[in-house]
Amino acid sequence: MALLPNRSLLITRSVSTLTPILFFSLPRTLRGSFRRRTSPCGRRSLAVAAAIVEKNDVFNSPLEAKSFDFEDEERIYKWWEAQDFFKPNFDRGGDPYVISMPPPNVTGSLHMGHAMFVTLEDIMARFARMNGRPTLWLPGTDHAGIATQLVVERMLASEGIIRADMEREDFVKRVWEWKEKYGGTIARQIKRLGASCDWSRERFTLDEKLSQAVIEAFTRLHEKGLIYRGSYMVNWSPNLQTAVSDLEVEYSEEPGFLYHIKYRVAGGDDFLTIATTRPETLFGDTAIAVNPEDERYTKYIGKMAIVPMTLGRQVPIIPERHVDKEFGTGVLKISPGHDNNDYLLAKKLGLPILNIMNKDGTLNEVAGLYSGLDRFEARKKLWADLEESGLAVKKETHVMRVPRSQRGGEVVEPLVSKQWFVTMEPLAEKALHAVDSGELSIIPDRFEKIYRHWLSNIKDWCISRQLWWGHRIPVWYIDGRDTQDEYIVARSETEALEKARKKFGQNVEVYQDPDVLDTWFSSALWPFSTLGWPDASAEDFRKFYPTSVMETGHDILFFWVARMVMMGIEFTGTVPFSTVYLHGLIRDSQGRKMSKTLGNVIDPIDTIKEYGTDALRFTLSLGTPGQDLNLSMERLSSNKAFTNKLWNAGKFILQNLPVENDTDSWKTLLTFKCDTDEALESLPLPECWVISKLHELIDTVTSSYDKLYFGDAGRETYDFFWSDFADWYIEASKTRCYNLEDPSASATAQAVLLYIFENILKLLHPFMPFVTEALWQALPHRRHALIVADWPATSLPRDGKSVKRFENLQALIRSIRNARAEYSVEPAKRISAAIVASTDVTDYISREKEVLALLSKLDLEHTRFMEGEPEYADQSVHLVVGEGLEAYLPLSDMVDISSEMQRLSKRLSKMQSEYQSLVARLNSPKFVEKAPADVVLGVKEKATEAKEKIDLTQKRLLLLESMASISR
Repeated sequence: MALLPNRSLLITRSVSTLTPILFFSLPRTLRGSFRRRTSPCGRRSLAVAAAIVEKNDVFNSPLEAKSFDFEDEERIYKWWEAQDFFKPNFDRGGDPYVISMPPPNVTGSLHMGHAMFVTLEDIMARFARMNGRPTLWLPGTDHAGIATQLVVERMLASEGIIRADMEREDFVKRVWEWKEKYGGTIARQIKRLGASCDWSRERFTLDEKLSQAVIEAFTRLHEKGLIYRGSYMVNWSPNLQTAVSDLEVEYSEEPGFLYHIKYRVAGGDDFLTIATTRPETLFGDTAIAVNPEDERYTKYIGKMAIVPMTLGRQVPIIPERHVDKEFGTGVLKISPGHDNNDYLLAKKLGLPILNIMNKDGTLNEVAGLYSGLDRFEARKKLWADLEESGLAVKKETHVMRVPRSQRGGEVVEPLVSKQWFVTMEPLAEKALHAVDSGELSIIPDRFEKIYRHWLSNIKDWCISRQLWWGHRIPVWYIDGRDTQDEYIVARSETEALEKARKKFGQNVEVYQDPDVLDTWFSSALWPFSTLGWPDASAEDFRKFYPTSVMETGHDILFFWVARMVMMGIEFTGTVPFSTVYLHGLIRDSQGRKMSKTLGNVIDPIDTIKEYGTDALRFTLSLGTPGQDLNLSMERLSSNKAFTNKLWNAGKFILQNLPVENDTDSWKTLLTFKCDTDEALESLPLPECWVISKLHELIDTVTSSYDKLYFGDAGRETYDFFWSDFADWYIEASKTRCYNLEDPSASATAQAVLLYIFENILKLLHPFMPFVTEALWQALPHRRHALIVADWPATSLPRDGKSVKRFENLQALIRSIRNARAEYSVEPAKRISAAIVASTDVTDYISREKEVLALLSKLDLEHTRFMEGEPEYADQSVHLVVGEGLEAYLPLSDMVDISSEMQRLSKRLSKMQSEYQSLVARLNSPKFVEKAPADVVLGVKEKATEAKEKIDLTQKRLLLLESMASISR
């Protein structure tokens, strides 16, 4: 790959004057000082520094700042946005890559779940953009019917205003005012995470065009007979006065009671005892069920039971094989109006359904004397009355699974209510086929089973909500008629009135259904309503639909993702996205769910201020699809250190590049090539090795990106940068950069440093956009911003032989380092060495003797390469590095023999004492016979290890003693 050609220097003062083609290629005026170098690699004269008189208001440089300043992130983001980099660009060709952002609630503020999806989707978008695909990441927010209405109601309550006392239009107006004032918080915070969305296309589910799409969808479904109005069991929120979806109900394990109540069997003196957690629902009992195989109760099947406190109302005793004989008393009361399972059973058996509850959670007239009491107050009074009447058997503590409204927090009541429903089965069949045919893939694929199970057992969807904020149901009734069984579905009130007058006469008036649609109904249309549907000729719809990926949490696979698939197929004839990528939950370091109660909530904005956006993003991205991620401060600290390491590497490279106006040197740098086997093999060993490793990395990481294995891509790049590049090649390159005698070696090292670093920045940019862009801009001769730079080419050459040879050199260096550490050699002390190897190995290692000496701290003048052992072999530390490669390190160079003998003698004495203690335990019959087998085995292993260490130490002492006697 050829480096980019030289470009003239462009200096600018204002962000608004920057163009996406040429940037200021040198950092701001140098404010700090750095060590002067006299070599071609390191020279940056004061004249050059003085020549940089203008400031770039966006980017800082490692030559100016000790570390990357997190405050620069917002400036960089605004600069990207000002250059229109977030908009899809068709100049480079390629198929569009489109992501619809899961719209967060307009009431929301950023939490770690948002940070997770923003990070993953931004990685996808940036990778696609760098690969030349016109990339659209379309953002937006959801009107969040219940949540927003609650927020505004509380605000009004603080002003002494109650919603019930307002006109609907006035309340909705106040909600819109609130939305305009506070609704942008979540979008601003998402930007802080670096989201490269096209904000010019930002959508809101109550936008006019999206609202038209909702009305069109409802109308079409109704015309096909897939929407109907009927009574059905729903989750009812008494405080919110509305039905709520399954997703908005959270179950918690809470302490409660199991009440045992006597039901008299009619026509005799026998009683059946029934255990229930909600005794107040007995007023809605329509049957008593027992297991037909339960011998205790078979004789009562077919008889009647008298419901307590109902003035003698009787219900049948019926057989039902699903009754659990072991739970409670084995007798089950059937209250179809207030229990989901009872409701289904009643529908199957044709039992009547009694509703005992008003919409506000009080009991109605069916409850007789308890009418008007709150459900929980009624429970207490009823139990007291049962005790007084002798029908109460006992009340025992019991842990209950309590359903609570996610928004209001109150206990949700299963209630039969007249609502609007969508018939789901025919829609679900097509959504199932999409997965079976391969049109839709789910990552991770284990969630396909959950997807199939839910769609195969799907229930009709209750889409009406008794709220004022949301999309009004496009249904009108005839004013003055007592019944609502006759209604008109229309796209507008004008159309509804025309239809009504045509059917019922010119004098009729109409009024609209007061309910609104479930928020999930409008968000089910999100991938295509945001692109202009139902106008199939809309430019965005033609260019960008269907979308590419839907990334979201696995917890809403069926509540949202499956519904988008069903609606997309129904209204566009196409699956709305080809891939579903599901992420897990963010948990604390102990694996607990984050909650205010536990006090373990980690705020993303606070985290960004302390660790930087890049560190947070990199930490969140290393998880596994579909699995929960434990977030710890240690991981964040580690990745902040990674950011600093990148910054410091950039500083080293910048300090060791030619000055900007050194035309000849830069011509050499910019014409450097390594994209052919011949060019690669002509390089010295360290350069050939590191470029081969980079080319392998590019292929591996690109494949991981393509497969959406972001954790693998991040770890692979991290490991290469930290180990291969920073720990090995940068260190090895110092032997070239500081070598004044060989300018060509210096130029080669410069070119390789630049080539490797710019490719690392590209590979890391989707993960860590801010620090990588800042470093990219600090490098001279950048033609394009990193965000729109070309992704590294794949299938570039690599030299396997050079990789193995350098790995041999690395193994030798590690062995020498380990020996130095073992003998506590001072870090700066240079030691002698004899490297023994075959001619071939000696040849390539000796050619890199400067690298070997630098990284092993060897005295180069006293380092010898030979095929046989040296004369001082018996007075040396002998290292067997690998087959055909050994090293001898003279002990006299490494340690003070007398001091080392004393140190080892003390160490040996302590080791022998510990060993004898272990042996004594093993020789004790009491220990061997009574201690657990694994404990005895552990002691044996420790004793064996201790004996090996003693033998090794004794050998070292003998060697030192022999050397001491020779020196005497």
